[in-house]
Amino acid sequence: MEARRNALLADMARDAELERSDFLVRAGEQLDRFMAAHKHRIQQLGGLVLIDDDPDYLAVNADGTFRSRSRIYDDARGEWISETEVVETAAELVEIYNPADILQAFAEAQAEDVGVSDVDGAPVDADEDGVVTDDAYAAAADQWAAGQPKAAEATDEGGAAVALYELALDFQDRSQRTEAGLIEQFENAAGGVLGLVDPVVVVDDEDEHLELAVGGFRGRVIPEGGTGWQDISSPDQIVRFYDPTDIFGDLAEALVDAYPHVTGAAEGDEAREDHEDAEDSEEKES
Repeated sequence: MEARRNALLADMARDAELERSDFLVRAGEQLDRFMAAHKHRIQQLGGLVLIDDDPDYLAVNADGTFRSRSRIYDDARGEWISETEVVETAAELVEIYNPADILQAFAEAQAEDVGVSDVDGAPVDADEDGVVTDDAYAAAADQWAAGQPKAAEATDEGGAAVALYELALDFQDRSQRTEAGLIEQFENAAGGVLGLVDPVVVVDDEDEHLELAVGGFRGRVIPEGGTGWQDISSPDQIVRFYDPTDIFGDLAEALVDAYPHVTGAAEGDEAREDHEDAEDSEEKES
């Protein structure tokens, strides 16, 4: 009976994930159409604040990108910290916010919501066409510089070793965040088709197992020096044990084993692209 219930729940979860992926794709396309239709209005307004409910903040910039601020609890520091990020496309935004809430915020916007401030509260400078001016780029450059690692400094060999050690740990953390982003981007891009194929086993050894199925990569490992299995599912967890380059390479090989025709299809697509490029070149020359 329990096995039957688990099977029913798994089927329901698989279909729900497919519906979610399809919904997000359609919602992103709908929001894209809305943004394209009102592109010039948003430029003329100099952007628009959509949500300003501390700590949550969402604004659309004059260039059509979005700025989002949220607050998360940092376990290491033992305190709440605010994070601000630029969201480039509507497709990315609907992963964070309910699309209906975004459109409702546009519908309820008032005159006092017009114009967007930077992270320090100063207005973002844009010309009458909505193009960000040099002052805004200078502010962005300052913000970028603030996020760069502090240059290593020391006056003796021991201090130099400490500085390099701390810098190495800092860049290890940065590398893992970047790699986790690649895993997450792949899962988002692949979400719409994963339900159409069987789970693909990427790695299967005595002390590790990783597969790709609806919902993304899932696996378990026995950490070095450990005795028990540890489940891994989030991108942050996965990159602690795997290099994304190896994952994608092993996944491609596993797909060839399971679906031998994929290599022929890929070669056919490449040949068609080469042919189309050649035709375009001939048209330009003529």
